[in-house]
Amino acid sequence: MSQRFATDVLIIGGGAAGLAAALQLADAARVTVLSKGDITTGSSHWAQGGIAAVMDPEDSYSAHVKDTLEAGAGLCDPGVVEATVADAPEMIAQLSSWGVNFDVEDNILHLTREGGHSHRRVVHVADATGRAITQTLTEKVLDHPNIELFNDRVAIDLINLSKLGRHPNSCAGAHVLNRSTGRVEVFQSKFVILATGGASKVYLYTSNPDGSTGDGIAMAWRAGCRVANMEFNQFHPTCLYHPHAGSFLISEAVRGEGGILRLPNGERFMQRFDERAELAPRDIVARAIDHEMKRIGADCVYLDISHRSAEFIHSHFPNIAEKCAALGINITQDAIPVVPAAHYSCGGVVVDQHGRSDLAHLYVIGEASCTGLHGANRLASNSLLECLVFARRAANKIKTQLERPLNVPYIPKWDESRVRDSDESVIIAHNWDELRRFMWDFVGIVRTDKRLQRAQHRIDLLKQEIADYYANYTITSDLIELRNLLHVADLIVRSALQRRESRGLHFTLDHPQQSAHPQDTILFPGGLDDLNVMRATTPN
Repeated sequence: MSQRFATDVLIIGGGAAGLAAALQLADAARVTVLSKGDITTGSSHWAQGGIAAVMDPEDSYSAHVKDTLEAGAGLCDPGVVEATVADAPEMIAQLSSWGVNFDVEDNILHLTREGGHSHRRVVHVADATGRAITQTLTEKVLDHPNIELFNDRVAIDLINLSKLGRHPNSCAGAHVLNRSTGRVEVFQSKFVILATGGASKVYLYTSNPDGSTGDGIAMAWRAGCRVANMEFNQFHPTCLYHPHAGSFLISEAVRGEGGILRLPNGERFMQRFDERAELAPRDIVARAIDHEMKRIGADCVYLDISHRSAEFIHSHFPNIAEKCAALGINITQDAIPVVPAAHYSCGGVVVDQHGRSDLAHLYVIGEASCTGLHGANRLASNSLLECLVFARRAANKIKTQLERPLNVPYIPKWDESRVRDSDESVIIAHNWDELRRFMWDFVGIVRTDKRLQRAQHRIDLLKQEIADYYANYTITSDLIELRNLLHVADLIVRSALQRRESRGLHFTLDHPQQSAHPQDTILFPGGLDDLNVMRATTPN
């Protein structure tokens, strides 16, 4: 029998954004946090670099703003950028008060520098900042009596009251798959915060964990929210290239501390692409590496930090050194083989300065959102900053509304009366692989109209196949994620086809110039899955 849960605020996502929002809310509300697995399954846990914040007297807010706007290639919202940058030092102070022990040197915070930054301003915990933050926040969440944490939960769809009949267009919770039992549960709430992360798993090669399947973006879009800037997919320039490395990232801070990119013959090449060389923004470095690999037919390039002392390397990059050593690479002596990999979704659900979406009572924070901070390309280490700033803003806005009476009607349970268990699960595995491969081949670092059209044709075929499968078979975690990835892929390709220029992370050989008058690409939901959503809101 399916279970039903009720709470004040339902937070879907257990990374930095979701955990921070829970802690901000917990003294004023009952909070429920859903996570696909444990804390290691989210992107926040694996974030190596740190948090960008002006903490050095020689640095300035205006410099951080300028760097962010330049990286964003004309599509950032200046007001959002200025407000977020101004909040950064307070976020560092709050994390410190919660127990995050940032690296210090001579009794002051140690700041590193990353690509696109004009100053040292990245506050960090060695090369495992995300892990330190999520572990600390998780401990505080588990200790708080007003927060309940559910692991192994995969959200299927948001509950939009307007689909239940004569009710306002408002969010009242979600239908959620319990992966341990295989049953679908109802989580009913006054407010919902989506903090589900990005969608880089739509690509074959990614630095992200397996759970980065665009769940929040797809669910919000299906529920009626606008989605913007989905064509801007950030490819991190330096993912470890090794058959047993998995999706291990080599932090931007390695280049910030003097790491040099070299061709297999040892030749340095970044100075031919940008005067900032290795410290150019990520889109420039990733395209340069992609260009050189294709030009000479190389499987990878190399990142060399061996000219720094072994003591420096082990103190600043202990996790990277340990991972590489396990694979037979001594980074104090050897260059690190690296390739670009899909890393971050700069687009997402359109929200205001408080994280509010188009759907009443639905907030979206972190990588799943489109706040206006990142524009056409995210500046390094602005992502954790955005998570924390908008977690607090969303929490503060929700707290002002908690006292208002909210009459939420009875939410029907999940309807499984018309479906059966599948005996063709191979379809899911095959379509998952096909989708990620053609997205990498046709919608990657360098694009063309023909490649995008080929991808769109394949997406159209897969959409019908997955819609039929979804309507007739029992829901599974793999099916939920494939459905979400397919919808996100559709949004990415349609956005890319509409942008007739090259800007930031979107580079196309058919339109290589940057337009003098950029315009955001906003896609409105077209009722793609009305039939499928109704399956979840039919009484049984």
